[in-house]
Amino acid sequence: MEAVIVAAEITAGHDGRAELLVRVRHENGVVAPVVLDADTGLRLLAGADDLAALVGRPWREVLAETVLGGT
Repeated sequence: MEAVIVAAEITAGHDGRAELLVRVRHENGVVAPVVLDADTGLRLLAGADDLAALVGRPWREVLAETVLGGT
């Protein structure tokens, strides 16, 4: 089992810009929040119809698309 996104929502950052908050369930069962800046959130949402499309996606895949540029 690998870490997966279990929820996602748009939140307001401290600077007033939108941020994407995803909740990730890790291999040990712990669910923890991860806040992504607006630019990273937009890259992640590219091609998704809504936030629900992120649920169930492996966290490793998300990292590859957002941090590593889709390798």
